[in-house]
Amino acid sequence: LLAVAAGVALPENAAKIAPAERDAHGFLVHKVESSLQSQPTTIRVLLPEPTETGKRYPVLYVLPVEAGNGDRYGDGLVECKSHDLHNKHSIICVAPTFSGLPWYADHSSDSGIQQETYFLTVVVPFVDKIYPTIAKREGRVLVGFSKSGWGAFSLILRHPDLFDKAAAWDAPLMKEKPDQFGMGSIFGTQENFEQYQISRLLEQRASQFRDKARLIHLGFGNFRDHHERAESLMKKLEVGHEYREGPHREHLWSSGWLPEAVE
Repeated sequence: LLAVAAGVALPENAAKIAPAERDAHGFLVHKVESSLQSQPTTIRVLLPEPTETGKRYPVLYVLPVEAGNGDRYGDGLVECKSHDLHNKHSIICVAPTFSGLPWYADHSSDSGIQQETYFLTVVVPFVDKIYPTIAKREGRVLVGFSKSGWGAFSLILRHPDLFDKAAAWDAPLMKEKPDQFGMGSIFGTQENFEQYQISRLLEQRASQFRDKARLIHLGFGNFRDHHERAESLMKKLEVGHEYREGPHREHLWSSGWLPEAVE
């Protein structure tokens, strides 16, 4: 992994990514400057041990639920390590950050809030360039909860050829307006929000998600009703998926849902 020592510039997106530094958890941390984000961000990487020479690994994108380095709801990458998920499943775990509340959308007019484009054109290509990944759909999966559970579903539904599976836990999957949870400042307009609305995307993309179960939603803390309605819609549309109704858990990375979601 000598390439990790060299900074990588992605001029087409005005992004500059610094060499990796080890943090207190042993994660490889890259600092990122991009015009697509209003402030510097990071990409944290947890590699399986050992990382075998010549082997390619799937990537689990552990999507954050808070802006920046916020940890009010815990830390998804720390949870991956504490449950040894990177070694148990032989995967590379990657956790990016975002300068604003992560709803995984491009703002309708603010060039510094382009979260989807940043993730797709900066984060994913960089990880595939520097690390020994399976750099195709079958090698990329997404997991998140709350905002990032929404993000996992919107990303795979909008880009079914880029990601293979997505798992969402306790997420407001059936929101119809950007009127809560800091949505308005990220989406900008109702019209823009509708381009990311999960219920609309499920209806539009249903035919592409019938062959196998690529969508997983499970359990609840605050959003049981959303998952129940999403389940009814996916059954109606005959979308291939996996569903776990419970149990009820705290709305945290550390409440015990993550190992099952990754499994």
